[in-house]
Amino acid sequence: MAGPKDLDPSSSPRALLGAELRHAREKAGLSQDELGRRLFVSGTFIGQLEAGTRRMQPDCARMLDEVLGTEGFFQRNCVAAAKSKYPEHFAEAAEAEAQATVIREYAPLLIPGLLQTPAYARAVNQAYDPTAPQETIDEWVDGRLERIRLLDHPTKPLLWTVLDEAALRRQTGGPAVMAEALRHIADLTRRNRVLVQVLPFDAGAHSAMQGALKLMEFEDAPPLVYREGVRIGRVEDDPATVAQLRFTFDLLVASARPRQESLALLETMAQDYLHEEHP
Repeated sequence: MAGPKDLDPSSSPRALLGAELRHAREKAGLSQDELGRRLFVSGTFIGQLEAGTRRMQPDCARMLDEVLGTEGFFQRNCVAAAKSKYPEHFAEAAEAEAQATVIREYAPLLIPGLLQTPAYARAVNQAYDPTAPQETIDEWVDGRLERIRLLDHPTKPLLWTVLDEAALRRQTGGPAVMAEALRHIADLTRRNRVLVQVLPFDAGAHSAMQGALKLMEFEDAPPLVYREGVRIGRVEDDPATVAQLRFTFDLLVASARPRQESLALLETMAQDYLHEEHP
């Protein structure tokens, strides 16, 4: 009997790879937990592979082919499924973000990607690598704008962001860029498309002083958390870790300004930046 055909890289390869994994597992008569035990991973991890929220690594693909008798199918196709327009350390998080139903994010130093304007995104990317060719900067900005299109849907995903005041005070791209960026966030807030709270300096010490945080929930897969540093990032699915960091986010929400006060602060700061640009 012929095996499954190789995947078309142009048609959501990770989702297709996950669907093929589910088909092969069910054909073998294995539950997610049973398959996980044979691969020395959890059933939850298998479920995330099937849902396309986790990236299949080559070693895992090789073991899947051995256990499921799929004649190298997963080894051949995991490479295509791993191709991404995003930096390696962020690719898995960006791809999971696109499938999330709820995203909770704390941004300590810059406006997060889903809330950025094109001008702000360009300023950020140019700061990341001042020697990069303009074509490369353009590609990075285009990738950022593609992520932002997630918010074109009127209700999904639910995006709840806590912005540190430091991210709003740091002039990225100059006063005009900052004014536009803050007015954009205020507009999304007024249209009830996002939930935004500002964590002010006078809140003092808080639960996430060590860095950025992104929690993602999905319709048919367990939640994930993404933690990021300078050119490094890690997606985690350990339930205890996710629960602990969800508590961290809840504490941030409790320390931040209420939503209406945060909106007023964003609009006031936008006006201040405009006055600075045009005294």
